[in-house]
Order: sequence, then C-alpha cells, then structure tokens
Amino acid sequence: MMPQRCLGTPAIVFFISLACSGIAAKAQQAPASEPYVYRNVNIGGGGFVSGIIFNTAERDLCYVRTDVGGAYRWDPAGKRWIPLMDWVSQKDWNLQGVESLASDPVEPARVYVAAGTYTRGDTGEILRSSDYGKTWQRTPLPIKFGGNEAGRNTGERLAIDPHNHRILFLGTRHDGLWRSEDFGATWAKVATFPDVPDGSAGQPAIPGVGFFNFPPQAVGLNIVRFDPGSGTPGAPTPTLYAAVSTPKESIFRSTDAGKSWAPVPGQPLGLRPTRSALGSDGELYLSYGKEPGPNRMTDGAVWKLDTASGRWTDVTPVKPAPENQFGYGSVAVDAQHPGTVVAATWGHRKPFEVIFRSTNGGETWETLLVNAQWDHSSAPYTTPRVHHWLADVEIDPFDSNHAIFPTGYGIWVTHDLEDADLGKATHWSFDDAGIEETVPLALASPPEGAPLVSGLGDIDGFRHDDLAVSPPNLGFDGPRFKDTTSLVFAWQHPEVFVRCGNTYKNDLVTAQYSLDGARTWKAFAGEPPGAVGLRWRGMGSIAISPDAKTVVWTPLRDKPYLTHDWGATWQACGGGTVGLRVIADTVNSQRFYAYDAGAGEVLVSDDGAANFHKTATGLPILKGFWGPAGGDLHALPGREGDLWIVAKGTLYHSTDGGASFGKVDSAGAVALGFGKAAPGKDTPAIFIAGQSGGVEGFFRSDDAGATWIHINDGQHQFGEVRAMTGDPRVFGRFYFGTGGRGILYGEPVQASN
Repeated sequence: MMPQRCLGTPAIVFFISLACSGIAAKAQQAPASEPYVYRNVNIGGGGFVSGIIFNTAERDLCYVRTDVGGAYRWDPAGKRWIPLMDWVSQKDWNLQGVESLASDPVEPARVYVAAGTYTRGDTGEILRSSDYGKTWQRTPLPIKFGGNEAGRNTGERLAIDPHNHRILFLGTRHDGLWRSEDFGATWAKVATFPDVPDGSAGQPAIPGVGFFNFPPQAVGLNIVRFDPGSGTPGAPTPTLYAAVSTPKESIFRSTDAGKSWAPVPGQPLGLRPTRSALGSDGELYLSYGKEPGPNRMTDGAVWKLDTASGRWTDVTPVKPAPENQFGYGSVAVDAQHPGTVVAATWGHRKPFEVIFRSTNGGETWETLLVNAQWDHSSAPYTTPRVHHWLADVEIDPFDSNHAIFPTGYGIWVTHDLEDADLGKATHWSFDDAGIEETVPLALASPPEGAPLVSGLGDIDGFRHDDLAVSPPNLGFDGPRFKDTTSLVFAWQHPEVFVRCGNTYKNDLVTAQYSLDGARTWKAFAGEPPGAVGLRWRGMGSIAISPDAKTVVWTPLRDKPYLTHDWGATWQACGGGTVGLRVIADTVNSQRFYAYDAGAGEVLVSDDGAANFHKTATGLPILKGFWGPAGGDLHALPGREGDLWIVAKGTLYHSTDGGASFGKVDSAGAVALGFGKAAPGKDTPAIFIAGQSGGVEGFFRSDDAGATWIHINDGQHQFGEVRAMTGDPRVFGRFYFGTGGRGILYGEPVQASN
C-alpha cells in the first residue's frame, strides 16, 4: 500500500488560529503566531493554462490545470477561479506543475490531480479529493511527471471509468500505463500495455537560453479515454483508448476493460496525437502535430475514427504548407450536438492561431475568430497579445454557447458560440479572475509612490498603484522586456528605478532606468563592453546607489560594470568576478557589497564600486544553473553596513559592513525582505520564508532577528518563493513572488479590516 497523506485546501483569504503552528515542533519550541490575511496582487492570468476539464454530470463544474501554478476550480457564484493547491510547501514545490486532472462523472465532488513539474525533480503524486478540491489526500508514486515539460499541452492522461468510477487509468511519460481500482489510493502498472517508445526520439532539442539547448524530453503516453457508450453501469467499461506521442503506431484500444491492448487498424502515421474528443455518435476525433509542443509544431492534421465501422477519415480543416507551417493542438465535440466540432491550430503564424468550427462532423469548416470581439477590460496588459499556445478548446457539455480556450497567458471565454451559425461575431472575455500564474523575479516597495513595482517572467513587469486591480496600462511604459530579472530603486531618491532583463530582439539594450517612480522607462545609452545586443545578456543583476548617481550592472555571465551617466560610458569594477551580484548600501552612496557565492566570500567597495576587496570568508559555496549563483545579500534600510545573507536555507547577519557575519540561530530562510518597523521600534521588520523553532512557513521579526512570529499556517504556503520584500509604509505587510502563483501579499488581520 502506498503511503497517503491528508491535506486541507484553503481559500486565498484566511485567518490563522493562534493554536495552529503548521508543522509541529519537535525538539524546539514553536514560535508565537499572529493571524494574517493573504491576497493576490491582481494582474490576471499571466501563465500557461495547459488544460480545461468540464465535469459531464454537474453543470458549471469546471477545472483548469496549469504548468507551474497548480489547479483551479470555477466558482459560478463568485465568478472567479479558486486556487486548489496553495497548501503546497517550499519542499514540495515540484507538485505545483499539474500533468493531468480528472473530474468524476459519477460522483462530481471527486477530483484527481497528477502532480509533478519536472521529471528531473522528485517523484510525482496523485492528489485525491472528495470535496471538489477543498481537502486532499496524497498518494506518492514511483513515477515522475512533467507538468512543465514538452507535451504538457496534450492530454488528458488521467481518466475515470464512467461506469465504475472506482477505476482510474493513468498514462505516464516513462513508465507506461497504470491502473487503480480504489479511487486512486493505490496503483499498479498495466503490464499488458505495449512497450512503445516514450516519444523523445526524433524530437528537436528544446531551445535554451542563448548558450545551449536542453535535450529532448519524453512525452510518453499522453491520452487516455474511456468510451462511455460501451458497457453498463456498475461494471468496468470495456472499451477505452490510449495514445502515445510517437509518429509510429500511436493509438491503442482495449475492449476488455484494459486487460489487453492492440493498435487501432488503419490509423494515420507520421504525426503525433495531441488531443482527442469522443462524440455521443461514436465518432472519435484526434488532433495531431509533427512535434508534441508547446515550443514548436510544424505540421499536423485532424482525423476521426468511426468506432463502429473502424473507418478513419481525414477531416483536417486546412493543410499546413511549407510557407505556413503549423500543427493542430486540440479538438473538441459539442456534447449536445455531436456533429459540431472545433479544432485549433498550434504554431500558426498568419495571423497566429486559428480555431475552426464544423457543424457537419468535419466535412466543412469555418474559421471561428475572424470577426471575434475581445474584452480585455479585466486585464489591460493582454490588449496587444495574440492568442497562442491553444492547448485545449472545450465546449460546455451543458451549454453549447459556452466555450473556453487557454493561451500562454490565460483563458478566453465566450457565451455566444452558436452566433457563428448566424454569421454573427462571437464575443470573448478574459475571464481569469482568481487565476494568478505569473512568476515574479523581482519586487520593490519604495517609501513613496506606488506600493509595489514588479519584475516578472514572460510579461515584463508592472507598477501596482492598486493591489486589487490589474494595472490599467500594458505594463511598463517604454521599451518592453520579456523577463525583468532585477529591479531596484535609490533609497534617497525612491522615484529613481533601474532594471535589467531580456528582450525578444537582439538589438535592444537590456537595462533601463525610470525617473518617475517606474511610470515610464528609458533604455540606457549603451551596454558594457562585450557581447553588446545579445538579448539574454540582461538576465543578470543591477544596483543603484542611494543618491542615484552610480549604477552597477552585472550582465549575464559577465563581470560588474559601473556608470555615472546612464550607460553612456562604462567602467569595469576592480576586483569583480563573473556573475557577481552587487547591492548598494541604503545610506552610504560610496559603499557597495557583493556575495561571491562561488567562493563563499563577501566583497565590499568603499569607493563607489570602482574597486572591491574581500572581507568575510567561509560562507556557503553555491553553484547555480549558469555557474556560481544562489545566495542573496540584503542591506537593511536606514542602517549603514547592516547586511543579511540567505544561503542554503541559512540566515547570516553582519553589523560591521560585511567584515564578519554570524549565523542567525533563531531562524533559517530561503527568501527575505524588510518592512516598516513595529510601533515603538526603530529597526525595520524582517520577513522570511523559511523555518524557526522547527516550524516551516512565513515569519516576521520585529527585533532584528532575536525572535520570530509565525504568520501563516501549513495550508497556506504557496509553493516556491522566489522574491520577497516588505512594505516600508504599512507595518506588517510584505509581498512575495512565487514559482507560479503570482504575487501575494500578507498583512495582519487587524490591518486588513
């Protein structure tokens, strides 16, 4: 019997019982706790929704899965999506990538998630809920999932027997087909399923970050589907299908409830199946791509199988051509009108993705979105974005007018799909309320101006004047980045910001500055010597002196450089090493610091970053993806030479300008930020994500780290924490960026009322 664990799933706003301490302390005394409320900083969407799952037995029951941000359930009363996996902890962060999701067609309250982000990470788990995802039981598996790997756009791999819902089947990337007959509590491999290649052979390498490509990733068995038209209630459904992402024989069928399998005769070869749909008339539709996606797809098709006669028919809406290469990523059937089918392209470049619709089983097709009208009001940043990465197109089984499709930045919804039959335009709205799937890389909360400025992966960043409203502009006003990797302001002139990142073009300078509190931005006059114009070069770090007169920029895989004239001229920092992350003192404009994680040393400059010299040694040595990396050095606001280091979950503190560091025994951290001092105190509050007294979670210290207060519980941990800062104007408030749940902020309950 595989071990199981039970977990409750929270709402986004919650109150902590003073008796609750998350993880029980063993040898250490648990810290005091304080009730906090947590909310998302509203952006809306922002990440890849990789699948949409309607329940076929209960109206308005719909789930979405994401590649790095967990799963959500639609709340029809509140008209928003409820996050279901905020209980995931830092150590379990790999569970936030959802490989597949299944909603029970017999007992709709039951829902299952195959959770695991990377096959190079920890083994995956099946998460089981009997209350719509409010609470979960966990079944660890000896299987690795790839919720954020190649083919994550395909599926579904997890399927529930519609006649005997105790039975589930699961397709995997490397380990074949698995079966459970006890509501997912235990699993066994189906030994009779053919040993088919996992699909990695023949795939191109995954594009990397400028320097190399990642090896091809296995997709494996990516579709499992029962035929509810076969069998009788209470007995195992005899007919089911399974597909493997391979251009060879890929579609397999069982007619004895999964005991034996054989390839379906006459099936098309040369392309890989991406998704499937089975109509009530027995027609099985399959979309195909030359590659599994999501990074590319250069050819594809749509086929249907008459399951009664065994006849295959090519119903591809438009054939790809050498001058316009694309594939087909999804297909869906109207449950009430089985002749109505929709199919979506993948990688179509003119004019980006297309959804085709047929009302005669694929004999003829019309393009659905030619005259579509789009409502961007809920998230204005989406206005210039085109719909892409259409991983799934679904029609509500209870409402033929209601359809949803996802993109690389969220989902679009229509409630007038059948107007297309009348030649009218369909209307689509960005209904992503509650879905926050950005990956924040840098956060800054200045003492004046907007309460928060963010740097994000994939969608640049924002000035957040109202935390509850998606920013009214399209992001930063000025040259656009893809990723903003570092962003800071000058403490004596908090209206001055600098940032660096990467761009979509090689001819843009990858660092910028703002003189009006991050409202508008201007590119630096030039880049430091070296590979000027390489769009990935800006993925480094940047710092600015408190008087805003000196900027230090460390481009990716380079040494730090300083400028006094916004990049018109650059000077190499003496003593600086490759990859050195430099920070500025918050008081003394001549002092800069750096933690050389590759050597376990701290470097200090007393001459405005012109030269650095070694001070403290013997600190943790860390190796990152691009070489020496990891370990964050922070300067306490308002106190010269007061430094904090987060390294390997340990917290270090210096009060002598980095000459020496002592280990903070009262807590360990993976992220840290400073906020407004407590009433009657003159030391800024310190916030950490980490542990204290044997308890893991978020903590606040009002006395420079001597004691800590636990400010969350085990149900509200939000997975991986990548960035953190406190609010210098509101005591108790802090902001943190996650690995896929967007930006959140917490504050004491009394302060939030």
